[in-house]
Amino acid sequence: MVKPLKLVKHMLNEKQIVDRIRVILPDLLKNVNPDEINNVINEYSISSDLKADLVYNVGLGKKKNWKIIVAVKSVGQPRFIRMAAYQLKSFLADKQYYYGIIAAPYISEESKKICLENNVGFVDLSGNCLIQFENIYISIEGRQNSFPDTRPLKMVFSAKSSRAIRLLLCNPRKLWYVKELSEEAGISIGQVSKLKERLFEKEFIQETTGQQRKKFYIDKPVELLSEWGKVYRYRFNRVQDYFSLEDTKTIENNLAEYCDKKNIAYAFTMTSGANLIAPYLRYNQVFCYVKGPLNELVENLKLKSVTSGANVSILTPFDDGVFDCMQNIDGKNVVSDIQLYLDLKQYKKRGEEAAEFILNERIKPRWEQNQNI
Repeated sequence: MVKPLKLVKHMLNEKQIVDRIRVILPDLLKNVNPDEINNVINEYSISSDLKADLVYNVGLGKKKNWKIIVAVKSVGQPRFIRMAAYQLKSFLADKQYYYGIIAAPYISEESKKICLENNVGFVDLSGNCLIQFENIYISIEGRQNSFPDTRPLKMVFSAKSSRAIRLLLCNPRKLWYVKELSEEAGISIGQVSKLKERLFEKEFIQETTGQQRKKFYIDKPVELLSEWGKVYRYRFNRVQDYFSLEDTKTIENNLAEYCDKKNIAYAFTMTSGANLIAPYLRYNQVFCYVKGPLNELVENLKLKSVTSGANVSILTPFDDGVFDCMQNIDGKNVVSDIQLYLDLKQYKKRGEEAAEFILNERIKPRWEQNQNI
């Protein structure tokens, strides 16, 4: 029985992974035939990019022997697994009694699907696996990732990087050069290049073909926005709560009028934004991003600072990117639908419900209309 390994906070190199798979896989294959398992290291060179790190001879019956070709990848991201699966499948296409397995520190759900689509097995260092050939079927799933990626996706959603992500999601299927996106997002070319690399690893973006200078475009916007929504919190911004004797509509009108008059950057969000773009929620609290000092605005609107019972929340943005792709509705500035979805997603008062409404009724239809490049 393969026991799950303890959490490891550093990345293993390929040799270390091979050494661990050499222990894990025979233990699994003993369910097939414990007396007829042998392995040979580096017997095959499948291609310049993919070699057989381990080859097992597995006996089934008296005359039938299977060769199990194991390709080890140091990173289990979908792009690398897809490449390995395709190469394994091509290599084994004309061979009888051969079976391919991809091994990696961790095989995600997306990577599992890729293996299944290409009829290859998989095993990871946590003991998750799927091995099926002849009349053999070994499946273990649900074990926690013992080797999490040391380059977490939340790095992709840092303040500056998120400017580029927001532009990608607000401009579905637009073709971008790295330099162009860096200029529009106001971040360095190096940062966009690193961001592109990480998104490409996760297969959130794709590149155009047949060009020397390749453009790229977002290919899985729903999945990317979902990942962002998991780590984003509207309280990343500085939130100051106030009370006003006025009703919400009057507060919003007065706030917009004041900011327009004083040329102050602002944009409604949360329940205020949701109600402006698609009247959906009953709400009694105003939420608005405002850039700059608030003293004069608070005094002009006669807002009283409170610690409870607030009906006005002013958000000082953690990054000016929240204003990107802003929309104007009924003469009032509202954050982009992408930003609105993010802000609402973790809001307890029916925020997730409103976020899903915006995603399904506004964001997805626009993406679907822009599927053709």
